Amino acid sequence: MNSLERYLGVVRGEQVDFLPRLPILMLFAAEHLGVDYGSFAADHRVLVEANRRMAADFGLDQMNTMSDPYRETQGFGAEIVYVKDGVPRCPHPPLAEHKDLAALGRPDPRRSARMRDRLEAVRAYRENCGGRFSIMGWVEGPAAEAADLRGVATFLIDLLDDEVFAGELMDRCVEVGIAFAHAQIEEGAETIGIGDAIASQISPGVYERLIQPREKRLVQAIKGMGALVRLHICGDITHLLPGIADLGIDIADVDHLVDMAQARRVLGSRVTLTGNIDPADGVLFGQPEAIRQAVRRTYAEVGNPYMVNAGCEIPPGTPVANLKALCDPVPYGP
Repeated sequence: MNSLERYLGVVRGEQVDFLPRLPILMLFAAEHLGVDYGSFAADHRVLVEANRRMAADFGLDQMNTMSDPYRETQGFGAEIVYVKDGVPRCPHPPLAEHKDLAALGRPDPRRSARMRDRLEAVRAYRENCGGRFSIMGWVEGPAAEAADLRGVATFLIDLLDDEVFAGELMDRCVEVGIAFAHAQIEEGAETIGIGDAIASQISPGVYERLIQPREKRLVQAIKGMGALVRLHICGDITHLLPGIADLGIDIADVDHLVDMAQARRVLGSRVTLTGNIDPADGVLFGQPEAIRQAVRRTYAEVGNPYMVNAGCEIPPGTPVANLKALCDPVPYGP
């Protein structure tokens, strides 16, 4: 059974040999390959090679396109600054000083430089790993992208004092997300990840009124294209779980701040859970045997369907032995 078969089998509720391994590797991947992060984020060839090395060295089952949240933002007209040892920066969000949506660019996934670079990563995976590994494309969720365009603090204020504008901005973000997802699926991604991290900072009422319906529209559009959807909202999403349960996602990343048993109860038996070991205390500073035990304990708690992952990104500096322990094969139980 290869990685793609294992991954799809778990999502479909089929018997597989062992749990798929889906740790989020970005800064660690660049570090392990021996390249600076600016190159990893700017050049799909570096990102692809780093992920291929991760799969070879640690037994990962999914090829990843994640690097930073500013792919679509650059398409909207923002300047993105690459730094050697950290995530790219967006020093001047396009709507930081005004609310004129007409001033935004019109991102074209096949012409906007950073969006096109992600398409080229997916294409490279398909040509080199297609049929053997899961390939995950990525789009920003409506709240996350709106926050990138306005600035986080400004967008949070918008949600409270100008719901109409916040909604119109997120609608624009959903339109771009759908187009970007479609282009990645055309290139060979069978899964699209949606990152909407800022949503964890939103109250349940605002989330269910303004954000969840737009996430749902994005999810439904991607599902309509025949792809799977993996939702990543880092942080404590306990208060969002009822709304997330209604999105129709296939896979949910669950951070270490969330009670995994509660996530299973609310999200139900059809959603594949991943997580939720603490990336810092549990993985970076943990011991290999304790990490193996944590994976098995979490699996025993939530049952199938489950895939191995930490609560969020694996930190740089994590000992190789610790990541190998996280990725040690765990037999798929009944």
